Amino acid sequence: MSSCYHESPFCQPALIMKIGELSSATGVDTDTIRFYEKSGILQSPSRQPNGYRAYGAEHVESLAFVKHCRALDIPLADVGRLLNFTSSVAEDCGDINQLIDEQIKRVRARLASLKALEKQLVALRGRCRDPHPVKECGILSELVAAAQGDSCACHPA
Repeated sequence: MSSCYHESPFCQPALIMKIGELSSATGVDTDTIRFYEKSGILQSPSRQPNGYRAYGAEHVESLAFVKHCRALDIPLADVGRLLNFTSSVAEDCGDINQLIDEQIKRVRARLASLKALEKQLVALRGRCRDPHPVKECGILSELVAAAQGDSCACHPA
């Protein structure tokens, strides 16, 4: 992106930052910023005469966008696609909707998996309701049995 795509306090054309300043402004680690550059998610900055990278407002804007997408657990490849859409405003948003629909499916699958995990942990917890000596702990007995190949409360045969 060559310019900011919406109003932002960081969207000032003359704003020039080093990578550490960009990191502080966005809360994104410097190694992550470099990774985003190498992977093409973040536009490579120009270089100052001393060789330092010269990040501008568009980098702050892009990193804020990426950070928000990653907080939604959107895969990096899809974040890149979404970033590309910000500069192609004339296109239809059907592909964007499909991309988010796919993310919703992934989240729902993970939720189902986590629900099954919760059920397994509750079953395991049910094996040891009251405190007593460790050698009599039903949870440890179940975990040891499972480690030895036997079925357990959380993974019945």
